[in-house]
Amino acid sequence: MDIDQVKTFLAVAAHGSFLEAAAQVHVTQSTVSARIQSLEQQFGARLFVRNRAGASLTHAGERFLRHAKTLLLTYEQARHEVGLPSRFRASLTLGARIALWDSLLPRWIGRLRESMPDISLNTEIGFEEDLMRRVIAGTMDLALMYSPRQAAGIQVEYLFDETLILVGPDPERRALDDSYVYVNWGPTFFAQHRQAYPELERPAQTANIGWLGLQLILANGGTCFVPERVAASYLEGGCLHRIHDSPSLRLPTYVVYPTAGSRGVVDAALETLRALIRAEHGETESG
Repeated sequence: MDIDQVKTFLAVAAHGSFLEAAAQVHVTQSTVSARIQSLEQQFGARLFVRNRAGASLTHAGERFLRHAKTLLLTYEQARHEVGLPSRFRASLTLGARIALWDSLLPRWIGRLRESMPDISLNTEIGFEEDLMRRVIAGTMDLALMYSPRQAAGIQVEYLFDETLILVGPDPERRALDDSYVYVNWGPTFFAQHRQAYPELERPAQTANIGWLGLQLILANGGTCFVPERVAASYLEGGCLHRIHDSPSLRLPTYVVYPTAGSRGVVDAALETLRALIRAEHGETESG
Protein backbone atom coordinates (compact mmCIF):
# COMPACT_ATOMS: atom_id res chain seq x y z
CA MET A 1 0.00 0.00 0.00
CA ASP A 2 1.30 3.49 -0.84
CA ILE A 3 -0.02 6.92 0.06
CA ASP A 4 -1.31 7.58 -3.46
CA GLN A 5 -3.59 4.57 -3.13
CA VAL A 6 -4.89 5.92 0.17
CA LYS A 7 -5.49 9.39 -1.31
CA THR A 8 -7.28 7.84 -4.28
CA PHE A 9 -9.47 5.72 -2.02
CA LEU A 10 -10.46 8.79 0.02
CA ALA A 11 -11.21 10.75 -3.16
CA VAL A 12 -13.53 8.02 -4.48
CA ALA A 13 -15.23 7.76 -1.08
CA ALA A 14 -15.75 11.53 -0.93
CA HIS A 15 -17.10 11.95 -4.48
CA GLY A 16 -18.80 8.60 -5.02
CA SER A 17 -17.29 8.47 -8.48
CA PHE A 18 -14.11 7.11 -10.02
CA LEU A 19 -14.26 9.82 -12.70
CA GLU A 20 -14.50 12.72 -10.25
CA ALA A 21 -11.81 11.14 -8.06
CA ALA A 22 -9.51 10.99 -11.09
CA ALA A 23 -9.98 14.74 -11.63
CA GLN A 24 -9.23 15.46 -7.97
CA VAL A 25 -6.02 13.44 -7.76
CA HIS A 26 -4.97 14.41 -11.33
CA VAL A 27 -4.71 10.95 -12.86
CA THR A 28 -6.71 8.99 -15.41
CA GLN A 29 -9.79 7.01 -14.50
CA SER A 30 -7.97 3.80 -15.38
CA THR A 31 -5.25 4.70 -12.87
CA VAL A 32 -7.90 5.21 -10.18
CA SER A 33 -9.37 1.81 -11.00
CA ALA A 34 -5.94 0.19 -10.85
CA ARG A 35 -5.14 1.73 -7.46
CA ILE A 36 -8.46 0.66 -5.95
CA GLN A 37 -8.07 -2.82 -7.40
CA SER A 38 -4.60 -3.06 -5.87
CA LEU A 39 -5.96 -2.07 -2.46
CA GLU A 40 -8.74 -4.63 -2.74
CA GLN A 41 -6.22 -7.34 -3.59
CA GLN A 42 -4.10 -6.41 -0.58
CA PHE A 43 -7.10 -6.54 1.77
CA GLY A 44 -8.76 -9.48 0.09
CA ALA A 45 -12.07 -7.58 0.12
CA ARG A 46 -14.07 -5.29 -2.15
CA LEU A 47 -14.01 -1.67 -1.04
CA PHE A 48 -16.53 -0.20 -3.50
CA VAL A 49 -19.64 -1.27 -5.35
CA ARG A 50 -19.78 0.36 -8.79
CA ASN A 51 -23.07 0.99 -10.57
CA ARG A 52 -24.70 3.58 -12.79
CA ALA A 53 -25.06 5.95 -9.86
CA GLY A 54 -21.31 5.87 -9.21
CA ALA A 55 -19.34 4.09 -6.50
CA SER A 56 -20.45 3.39 -2.93
CA LEU A 57 -18.49 1.95 -0.04
CA THR A 58 -18.95 -1.66 0.94
CA HIS A 59 -18.92 -2.62 4.64
CA ALA A 60 -15.21 -3.37 4.27
CA GLY A 61 -14.71 0.03 2.62
CA GLU A 62 -16.48 1.77 5.49
CA ARG A 63 -14.21 0.01 7.99
CA PHE A 64 -11.12 1.06 6.06
CA LEU A 65 -12.29 4.68 5.72
CA ARG A 66 -11.36 5.65 9.29
CA HIS A 67 -7.94 4.01 8.97
CA ALA A 68 -7.33 5.68 5.62
CA LYS A 69 -7.93 9.12 7.13
CA THR A 70 -5.52 8.35 9.96
CA LEU A 71 -2.91 7.03 7.54
CA LEU A 72 -3.08 10.22 5.49
CA LEU A 73 -2.83 12.44 8.57
CA THR A 74 0.16 10.46 9.84
CA TYR A 75 1.85 10.73 6.46
CA GLU A 76 1.26 14.49 6.23
CA GLN A 77 2.61 15.06 9.72
CA ALA A 78 5.68 12.91 9.02
CA ARG A 79 6.33 14.78 5.78
CA HIS A 80 6.00 18.09 7.58
CA GLU A 81 8.34 17.14 10.43
CA VAL A 82 10.97 15.42 8.30
CA GLY A 83 10.94 18.34 5.89
CA LEU A 84 11.31 21.04 8.55
CA PRO A 85 13.75 23.82 7.64
CA SER A 86 17.01 23.65 9.56
CA ARG A 87 16.06 26.64 11.74
CA PHE A 88 13.38 24.51 13.44
CA ARG A 89 14.34 21.71 15.83
CA ALA A 90 10.80 20.30 16.17
CA SER A 91 7.14 20.95 15.43
CA LEU A 92 3.97 21.00 17.53
CA THR A 93 0.43 20.43 16.31
CA LEU A 94 -2.13 22.11 18.58
CA GLY A 95 -5.91 21.89 18.28
CA ALA A 96 -8.91 23.25 20.15
CA ARG A 97 -12.60 24.09 19.99
CA ILE A 98 -13.19 27.38 18.16
CA ALA A 99 -14.40 29.20 21.30
CA LEU A 100 -11.07 28.52 23.00
CA TRP A 101 -9.22 30.13 20.11
CA ASP A 102 -11.15 33.34 20.80
CA SER A 103 -8.67 35.59 22.65
CA LEU A 104 -7.29 32.89 24.98
CA LEU A 105 -5.20 30.50 22.92
CA PRO A 106 -3.73 33.07 20.51
CA ARG A 107 -1.99 34.51 23.58
CA TRP A 108 -0.63 31.02 24.31
CA ILE A 109 0.72 30.82 20.78
CA GLY A 110 2.32 34.23 21.22
CA ARG A 111 4.10 33.08 24.37
CA LEU A 112 5.26 29.89 22.65
CA ARG A 113 6.70 31.87 19.75
CA GLU A 114 8.61 34.03 22.23
CA SER A 115 9.91 31.19 24.39
CA MET A 116 10.48 28.62 21.62
CA PRO A 117 11.19 30.46 18.36
CA ASP A 118 12.86 27.34 16.95
CA ILE A 119 9.62 25.31 17.10
CA SER A 120 7.23 25.13 14.15
CA LEU A 121 3.60 25.48 15.29
CA ASN A 122 0.60 24.00 13.48
CA THR A 123 -2.75 25.23 14.84
CA GLU A 124 -6.17 23.76 14.10
CA ILE A 125 -9.86 24.07 15.01
CA GLY A 126 -11.94 20.96 15.61
CA PHE A 127 -14.67 19.22 17.57
CA GLU A 128 -14.03 16.74 20.35
CA GLU A 129 -14.39 13.62 18.22
CA ASP A 130 -11.84 14.73 15.64
CA LEU A 131 -9.46 16.21 18.21
CA MET A 132 -9.50 13.02 20.29
CA ARG A 133 -8.97 10.88 17.21
CA ARG A 134 -5.97 12.98 16.20
CA VAL A 135 -4.38 12.78 19.67
CA ILE A 136 -4.96 9.03 19.90
CA ALA A 137 -3.53 8.54 16.39
CA GLY A 138 -0.47 10.59 17.33
CA THR A 139 -1.04 13.28 14.70
CA MET A 140 -1.83 16.01 17.26
CA ASP A 141 0.31 16.83 20.29
CA LEU A 142 -2.12 18.83 22.43
CA ALA A 143 -5.87 19.39 22.15
CA LEU A 144 -8.13 21.60 24.25
CA MET A 145 -11.81 20.75 24.54
CA TYR A 146 -14.87 20.63 26.77
CA SER A 147 -15.96 16.99 26.61
CA PRO A 148 -12.96 14.66 26.33
CA ARG A 149 -13.13 10.90 26.69
CA GLN A 150 -10.71 8.60 28.40
CA ALA A 151 -8.48 6.40 26.24
CA ALA A 152 -5.44 4.23 26.78
CA GLY A 153 -2.18 6.16 26.57
CA ILE A 154 -3.96 9.53 26.79
CA GLN A 155 -3.78 12.06 29.63
CA VAL A 156 -6.84 14.25 30.29
CA GLU A 157 -5.91 17.28 32.40
CA TYR A 158 -8.43 19.76 33.82
CA LEU A 159 -7.52 23.40 33.16
CA PHE A 160 -10.33 25.74 34.23
CA ASP A 161 -14.07 26.35 34.14
CA GLU A 162 -15.58 28.48 31.42
CA THR A 163 -18.38 30.72 32.69
CA LEU A 164 -21.26 30.67 30.21
CA ILE A 165 -23.65 33.62 30.32
CA LEU A 166 -26.89 34.41 28.52
CA VAL A 167 -26.51 37.39 26.17
CA GLY A 168 -28.62 39.19 23.58
CA PRO A 169 -28.96 42.56 21.84
CA ASP A 170 -32.08 43.45 23.90
CA PRO A 171 -31.19 43.96 27.59
CA GLU A 172 -34.88 43.85 28.59
CA ARG A 173 -35.48 40.35 27.26
CA ARG A 174 -36.15 37.75 29.95
CA ALA A 175 -37.85 34.49 28.97
CA LEU A 176 -36.31 31.98 26.59
CA ASP A 177 -38.75 32.27 23.69
CA ASP A 178 -38.46 31.08 20.08
CA SER A 179 -35.69 33.61 19.42
CA TYR A 180 -33.44 31.75 21.87
CA VAL A 181 -30.59 29.83 20.20
CA TYR A 182 -29.50 26.71 22.08
CA VAL A 183 -25.77 26.19 21.56
CA ASN A 184 -24.65 22.59 21.93
CA TRP A 185 -21.77 22.97 24.37
CA GLY A 186 -21.81 19.25 25.17
CA PRO A 187 -23.31 16.91 27.80
CA THR A 188 -22.14 18.86 30.86
CA PHE A 189 -23.82 22.01 29.59
CA PHE A 190 -26.94 20.06 28.63
CA ALA A 191 -27.33 18.73 32.18
CA GLN A 192 -26.91 22.17 33.77
CA HIS A 193 -29.18 23.79 31.21
CA ARG A 194 -31.93 21.25 31.84
CA GLN A 195 -31.64 21.83 35.58
CA ALA A 196 -31.81 25.62 35.13
CA TYR A 197 -34.73 25.46 32.67
CA PRO A 198 -36.64 22.26 33.48
CA GLU A 199 -39.83 23.42 31.73
CA LEU A 200 -38.16 24.49 28.48
CA GLU A 201 -39.27 22.48 25.45
CA ARG A 202 -36.99 21.81 22.50
CA PRO A 203 -35.71 25.24 21.34
CA ALA A 204 -36.79 26.48 17.93
CA GLN A 205 -33.17 27.23 17.04
CA THR A 206 -29.96 25.32 17.75
CA ALA A 207 -26.31 25.86 16.81
CA ASN A 208 -23.33 23.52 17.12
CA ILE A 209 -20.81 26.24 18.01
CA GLY A 210 -20.98 29.47 19.99
CA TRP A 211 -19.71 31.58 17.09
CA LEU A 212 -22.73 30.56 15.03
CA GLY A 213 -25.11 31.29 17.90
CA LEU A 214 -23.62 34.77 18.22
CA GLN A 215 -23.99 35.46 14.50
CA LEU A 216 -27.64 34.42 14.59
CA ILE A 217 -28.60 36.66 17.51
CA LEU A 218 -26.55 39.60 16.22
CA ALA A 219 -28.38 39.39 12.89
CA ASN A 220 -31.87 38.45 14.06
CA GLY A 221 -32.12 39.21 17.77
CA GLY A 222 -32.63 36.64 20.49
CA THR A 223 -30.35 35.16 23.12
CA CYS A 224 -27.78 32.39 23.54
CA PHE A 225 -25.25 31.15 26.07
CA VAL A 226 -21.59 31.90 25.31
CA PRO A 227 -18.40 32.03 27.39
CA GLU A 228 -18.13 35.29 29.31
CA ARG A 229 -14.61 35.61 27.94
CA VAL A 230 -15.91 35.46 24.35
CA ALA A 231 -18.80 37.85 25.05
CA ALA A 232 -16.58 40.49 26.71
CA SER A 233 -15.82 42.57 23.60
CA TYR A 234 -19.48 42.50 22.50
CA LEU A 235 -20.63 43.61 25.94
CA GLU A 236 -18.06 46.41 26.07
CA GLY A 237 -19.10 47.57 22.60
CA GLY A 238 -22.75 47.68 23.60
CA CYS A 239 -24.02 45.47 20.78
CA LEU A 240 -24.87 42.70 23.26
CA HIS A 241 -26.06 42.77 26.85
CA ARG A 242 -26.11 40.21 29.60
CA ILE A 243 -29.66 39.10 30.29
CA HIS A 244 -30.55 39.92 33.89
CA ASP A 245 -31.75 37.23 36.28
CA SER A 246 -30.24 34.49 34.06
CA PRO A 247 -27.98 31.83 35.58
CA SER A 248 -24.26 31.41 34.95
CA LEU A 249 -23.38 27.90 33.83
CA ARG A 250 -19.98 26.25 34.22
CA LEU A 251 -18.17 24.37 31.48
CA PRO A 252 -14.97 22.52 32.48
CA THR A 253 -12.12 22.85 30.01
CA TYR A 254 -9.44 20.20 29.51
CA VAL A 255 -6.20 19.65 27.65
CA VAL A 256 -5.57 16.18 26.21
CA TYR A 257 -2.20 14.74 25.19
CA PRO A 258 -0.41 11.39 24.78
CA THR A 259 1.41 10.03 27.81
CA ALA A 260 4.17 8.40 25.73
CA GLY A 261 6.64 9.68 23.18
CA SER A 262 8.99 12.65 23.12
CA ARG A 263 7.98 14.90 26.02
CA GLY A 264 10.41 17.81 26.04
CA VAL A 265 8.69 20.25 23.70
CA VAL A 266 5.19 19.11 24.71
CA ASP A 267 5.97 19.58 28.42
CA ALA A 268 7.33 23.07 27.76
CA ALA A 269 4.18 24.00 25.81
CA LEU A 270 2.01 22.57 28.59
CA GLU A 271 3.78 24.57 31.29
CA THR A 272 3.38 27.75 29.23
CA LEU A 273 -0.34 26.99 28.91
CA ARG A 274 -0.71 26.32 32.64
CA ALA A 275 1.07 29.59 33.46
CA LEU A 276 -1.26 31.49 31.15
CA ILE A 277 -4.32 29.89 32.75
CA ARG A 278 -3.01 30.71 36.25
CA ALA A 279 -2.43 34.33 35.24
CA GLU A 280 -5.81 34.65 33.52
CA HIS A 281 -7.80 33.22 36.41
CA GLY A 282 -5.69 34.89 39.05
CA GLU A 283 -6.46 38.25 37.46
CA THR A 284 -10.16 37.38 37.17
CA GLU A 285 -10.43 36.28 40.80
CA SER A 286 -8.51 39.28 42.13
CA GLY A 287 -10.49 41.69 39.96
